[in-house]
Amino acid sequence: QVQLVESGGDLVQAGGSLKLSCVVSGSIFSINRMGWSRQAPGEQRDVVATFTNGGSTDYSYSVKGGFTISRGVAKNTLYLQMNSLRTEDTAVYFCNARILDHDYWGQGTQVTVSS
Repeated sequence: QVQLVESGGDLVQAGGSLKLSCVVSGSIFSINRMGWSRQAPGEQRDVVATFTNGGSTDYSYSVKGGFTISRGVAKNTLYLQMNSLRTEDTAVYFCNARILDHDYWGQGTQVTVSS
């Protein structure tokens, strides 16, 4: 079984920073792509950033300036550095990994940005 566990979510004030972490464990043969998505209350889950096996990254236009995605030396780890956080960044952040053409998701970690 493949499991993804996110951590690092917290309550922060606007302008602050957070770094989210994701660890993938279980029966992992090959991770083709990893990424972060988020879902605010009552809204659709949207992709924030992705990191491909080839090392390329892709960001949502709305967060590219302040967010940075990276992958650990241990390739089952993923990070999201979030700077200059805004109240509109408040959401549950999910880590996902594509393994053998199937997407696996974590339970999410709550990020709350206050005024």
